[in-house]
Amino acid sequence: MLNKSGSIGCYVRSDSLFAKLQCTLQGAGFSCERFASENSLSRMLSRREFALLMIDIGNHRDDSEDFVSWLNCRTGNSTPVIALSHGTPEMAALALNAGADDFIGAQFEAVEAIARVRAVIRRHHPNMARRTIALGKFTLDRDTASATYDGVPAELTPREFTMAWLFFSSPGVFISRGTMGASIWSADSGVAGRTIEQHIYKLRKKLQLGADRRVIIRTSYSQGYRLEYTPEE
Repeated sequence: MLNKSGSIGCYVRSDSLFAKLQCTLQGAGFSCERFASENSLSRMLSRREFALLMIDIGNHRDDSEDFVSWLNCRTGNSTPVIALSHGTPEMAALALNAGADDFIGAQFEAVEAIARVRAVIRRHHPNMARRTIALGKFTLDRDTASATYDGVPAELTPREFTMAWLFFSSPGVFISRGTMGASIWSADSGVAGRTIEQHIYKLRKKLQLGADRRVIIRTSYSQGYRLEYTPEE
């Protein structure tokens, strides 16, 4: 059951942006509740707790004045806030300088948005940090960097475990080669597609991914890679 650790309050002006955000968050196990304005969201904060708030600050500097005022007027509530905008880097700087905990552009890649959401939640709620993932009979443990299937361990290198964690933490989400290179090798690494493909091949083999285990990693040459899980009926 989803609780405070997975509950996110959202004020998003655009229906299409909210639909994209909701799909992304729910795919990663978060519940997402939409509000009509910053003020209606504030009123709900007096009655309910959220792990995180996501606020659409508009596309232009003038649009963001309400957001800045809202941040400055918040009292007695320390729920972290991520700002959203179609706008320029200036909008990102304005939101962060006003006190937002992070900024996500409207043309976000799902895996990066989820990583940012989880990072903000970890910083503000250390006890909510996700240390294990259970998917079907697979279990990943971040503290020991280990992966098991039905209790039987798989021998993964540290880099292979990082790759497995990236996939298993975002089932159903395509992860681009650029994101994988940045996440697994280094922030500025231009890792060749052949290198990534070789690591995915080894991960598939070591975890014996396939229909029998109900987990596969699908390749799309235009979008990247996606882990797909089929629950037992």
